[in-house]
Amino acid sequence: MDIQLKRGLLDVCVLASIKNEDSYGYKIIKDVSPYVELSESTLYTILKRLETKNMLSVRSIEHAGRLRKYYHITSLGLQRIESFKVEWKEIVSIYKFITKEDR
Repeated sequence: MDIQLKRGLLDVCVLASIKNEDSYGYKIIKDVSPYVELSESTLYTILKRLETKNMLSVRSIEHAGRLRKYYHITSLGLQRIESFKVEWKEIVSIYKFITKEDR
């Protein structure tokens, strides 16, 4: 898969995983893993990128004697999910065009 397309899809997957409740790295990986493979190093790169774009915010909370970062989706992150839904309709249309001869 094209790396740019995959990056965009993974960004939206991560945002979707925290859409309904704040979460932390390990739980995000666990929530996303039934749908897409996501390594820890890839996840933290995505989280940093989304934080830089103001699509999520971060807060640290002590848990079992260690600081755990919790991620919260922002209004920009929610907007990104909604725009992805519109974009996805176009992607499906393109896919149907490309595969129409395969039917």
